[in-house]
Amino acid sequence: MSRYARMFEHLASRGEGAFGAFLMLGDPDAETSAELLDAVVEAGADMVEVGIPFSDPVADGPVIQAAAQRALAAGVRTAECFEMIASFRRRHPQVPLGVLTYSNLVMAPGREAFFGRAADAGADSLLVADLPAFEAEPWAVEMRAVGLDPVLIAAANTPPETLRTVARLGSGYTYCVTRAGITGNHAAAEFDTSMLTALQELRAPPPVFGFGISTPAHVRAALAAGASGVISGSAIVSAVAEGRDVGVLIASLKSATRNDSAPS
Repeated sequence: MSRYARMFEHLASRGEGAFGAFLMLGDPDAETSAELLDAVVEAGADMVEVGIPFSDPVADGPVIQAAAQRALAAGVRTAECFEMIASFRRRHPQVPLGVLTYSNLVMAPGREAFFGRAADAGADSLLVADLPAFEAEPWAVEMRAVGLDPVLIAAANTPPETLRTVARLGSGYTYCVTRAGITGNHAAAEFDTSMLTALQELRAPPPVFGFGISTPAHVRAALAAGASGVISGSAIVSAVAEGRDVGVLIASLKSATRNDSAPS
């Protein structure tokens, strides 16, 4: 059983949703980034998603783009990111860790080399944000061959045929984009969940909502709408940039998955 499957099974037995924390590797520097990875787990994150700094992250809003620029300015490159993942895996052998990246970084060394390095470092999954579903099959096959879960994106406007591809090829979890646009903080706790029924009928991997999860109210609304979990990115990355206590934010957001936090 994969780390994701064990996590979802364990949380379901407790009546909880999964909380995932996103961090940009190398932001603001490699040493601090490693400390932040530990901090989010210690504060209660059930799973971790990490970005590899890239100069043109087209799916990301200004907060995460700025984090990538800070990491690149600090000299952090893909090789150092794999080292940070391997170090994290030694410290946290049971916590699922996924990598979010872009196809340029994968194709630079070649798919086989990149997938092998990610798996050897201890990553559980890989989400290539700019990979179209209709091109994903060979990528997914190669990921599975080295033990990586290919995570695919489903959105409210994804056509039915593409949802079938997402359900067939994906594993670990399904990254559900329930708001239009790019990553970032959103005020309203409203989600377009029109794809969830189809994903359930197709037996897709558990739906995890991303894009705009920044408050406990967002977390509760997402779980009430049918998500198995959520991933918060921009809110956490903003806290890092502003020097705020990331642990306090994580604890608050995780508490909402247990439905025991105060309204906010």
